[in-house]
Amino acid sequence: MNPPAPATPRVDLIGLLALLMLGAMSLLPLLDILAREGFGHSLAGTIPMVQHMTLWITFLGAILAARSDRLLALATTEFLSRRWKERADWLTTGLTLAVCTALIWASLDLARVDREYGATIAWGIPLWLADLIMPIGFLAIGWHVFRHLESAHRRWALTGILGPLLFAILPESLAEQAVTPTMLLLGLAVLLGLPIFAGLGGIALLLFWAEGTPVSAVPGEAYRMATSPMLPAIPLFTLGGYLLSEGGSSQRLLRLFTALVGWMPGGLAVVSTLLLAFFTPLTGASGITILAMGGLLLPMLIKARYPEPHALGLVTVSGAIGALLPPSLPVILYAYYADLDLDKLFVAGALPGILLILSVALWGAWRGQSLGARRTPFDARELLHAIWGAKWEILLPVVILVGLFGGYTTLVEAAALTVLYAFVVVCVIFRELDLRRDLPRVAIESATLVGGFMIILGVALGLTNYLILEQIPMRILEWVQTVIHSRVLFLLALNLFLIVVGALMDIYSAIIVIVPLLVPMARAYGIDPIHLAIIFLANSQLGYLMPPMGENLFLAAYRFRKDLPSLYVACLPYILILLAVVLLITYVPFITLGPLQWWQK
Repeated sequence: MNPPAPATPRVDLIGLLALLMLGAMSLLPLLDILAREGFGHSLAGTIPMVQHMTLWITFLGAILAARSDRLLALATTEFLSRRWKERADWLTTGLTLAVCTALIWASLDLARVDREYGATIAWGIPLWLADLIMPIGFLAIGWHVFRHLESAHRRWALTGILGPLLFAILPESLAEQAVTPTMLLLGLAVLLGLPIFAGLGGIALLLFWAEGTPVSAVPGEAYRMATSPMLPAIPLFTLGGYLLSEGGSSQRLLRLFTALVGWMPGGLAVVSTLLLAFFTPLTGASGITILAMGGLLLPMLIKARYPEPHALGLVTVSGAIGALLPPSLPVILYAYYADLDLDKLFVAGALPGILLILSVALWGAWRGQSLGARRTPFDARELLHAIWGAKWEILLPVVILVGLFGGYTTLVEAAALTVLYAFVVVCVIFRELDLRRDLPRVAIESATLVGGFMIILGVALGLTNYLILEQIPMRILEWVQTVIHSRVLFLLALNLFLIVVGALMDIYSAIIVIVPLLVPMARAYGIDPIHLAIIFLANSQLGYLMPPMGENLFLAAYRFRKDLPSLYVACLPYILILLAVVLLITYVPFITLGPLQWWQK
């Protein structure tokens, strides 16, 4: 995936709107808790308002991502010469403009229908007003993508806006014949750096159009996704995690883990693994953990005499292994779209998640010790001081889990409590972030990340809806059952498939597109749906590290200024170890289901 730009976000109109939306999304669930606990009833309209604010933060964040050239895309153009990279750029820009143009038209049609219907969100606010962020968002995204292209190639890219018009005026017979080549072109363009949302959105538009279904179904699914009851938790948990990582929480936790296990042989490797794995589920993205804390941990490891390749591999891999732990956003999203109990999924993922973390930590520790890395002497007084200093960070998971599993809060309310908790810790108790200077920056960065992947989810859901309507999963299942008769062979094929998917697609869009295809297949082979979820998530994490296009490899290369081949070599031992653990999780269901059975008793 393409690395994020380091530019400081501007607080202009888009940034201000994103700040207001995130603030309101954080405040309304908290007010709902107070009203329910204090007066015995919830505030009317808060839930639908927060859901529709999620739609707005999705598109505002996507605009911010497009403006800073941070829309998620495969970074394969790094392998191209300058001449071919320029050609790829104008091709992908032109196709992005074509898809955005079609999505603008489709979302305007959706807003028109909602206006004629006369529905309201809450408090008398018309639904069509909320819809307007979609055509505005697609217009702004297209403009910013076009603006980033070199001026010499803009005239070629600009012809992309004629794409939807061309399909509209072609004779029906010719237009239908053009669908398949256009889909192949979009697939090729994704490999050349086309933003993933444009690739998935373009394919969904073509498929619906070829079936004679109104293309407003694609933004309609984006609207349905963003306004689902669980999705507001994603931007809120991400904001809470960003606040903690931008404050001094990482330093306090580093001190705690160092005092706790730094005295062990290779203890600093264990410390680094634990710290990165702790923050990954909070920030919502493993690559962000590498970017935020890699610069802190890599110099420390090298200073402690860990060889640079070993330290580089450890930090890169450790940022990808915490996604099974609460409050992991991929777990939340998977639970929602696979219709699974979230608490059961977190319990089932606990032991596999710990095994993944331990495998990396122990290998890193053993290699560090064998290569002469220094240890930190154990100091009981320092440990007590470190525990006291990090008490607020230690209590955060307890607050989230008690609220969720104790039945005191909904998922979205727990996410809002996380934002409040993080805000109090870093802005009030420790005063590490300034309200005027730092808080807007952190919130806008958070919105940019959220928009970058949630815009993909919206269009991906449109594609998924088409696949389900056309019964594609059942057709694939029939074909697979004629080819693969063994449960073991199916699991092996599933491992390979998911690792490739993880290397080519971010985990959020993979959940939307791939899970509806896998669930009926896994059921036919007698695989427990909870076990399938953990298999999916564990393999997807491994895919982030797979050469040549794993997302974390590109982000680590960007963060540490290293070439990709050296990163491949540095990460290879860890990849092999993680592969062994993932296969163990796949073929020994008790690792996943055993703790769940014990917990249910």
